[in-house]
Amino acid sequence: MRLPRRVQPAVHALYAYVRRADELVDGPARAPDPAARRAALNRLEAELNAARAGEGSRDPCVSALVDAGERHELPLSELGAYMESMRVDCGPVRMATREDLERYMNGSAAAVGRIMAPLLGAPPSATESFAQLGVAFQLTNFIRDVHEDWSLDRVYLPGMSEEPIANREPTPRFRAELAQEVQRARKLFADSAPALHSVAPRVRPGIRMASSVYLRVLDRVERLDYDVLSRRADLSPWEAGVALLQAATRGAVPAQRSGSHSLP
Repeated sequence: MRLPRRVQPAVHALYAYVRRADELVDGPARAPDPAARRAALNRLEAELNAARAGEGSRDPCVSALVDAGERHELPLSELGAYMESMRVDCGPVRMATREDLERYMNGSAAAVGRIMAPLLGAPPSATESFAQLGVAFQLTNFIRDVHEDWSLDRVYLPGMSEEPIANREPTPRFRAELAQEVQRARKLFADSAPALHSVAPRVRPGIRMASSVYLRVLDRVERLDYDVLSRRADLSPWEAGVALLQAATRGAVPAQRSGSHSLP
């Protein structure tokens, strides 16, 4: 993605902050227990809030982000929802309902999309399209990584039985539930189409290519008959190359195809 030079420092500052939070939760130097991880996240969030209130910060990561927020009028308040989702990840994760998952992804994915939208030159009317695109990416990751997340004591997709995940034996019910999640992800990609068209042409290839790769992951999940437990749904280098070439020459692959399962 060819970002304008004037916004690159802001993008780097945002990435540095969310990466710092991620490291506090999942990094090699993370605190040994969930309460300590949450406390570390609370300190980082308090540092940002104090700096935004004019108290300054000795943390260069925080200072850079506050400066970026002021220069580009970024909605940094969205990071409150992001940090709340990071706190969820500090302990075992079990999403009991669709609303729980949507609340989590609103913080962990949509919030960052809303901050990135103005940096990419999108008008306010397109902000929610970027939020949806971020959620589409994350839901695709959850679909692909069901077993890997379970090994971390996390089940993000609501209603999933843990027995087939633990045994790595996809039951008909598991396959049917995952098929519904794939269609939800495809719909999110389709609904986020305005994001691509709202930004300058120089920015579009990066968005198009990322979307194409993720849609190919969903294609692979379908080809595996939704068995992401005994086999990985990662793309081969050849498949990834085809997706990138397709995005560069014709645009992203269609988000929905005939014959697919419909949403409930």
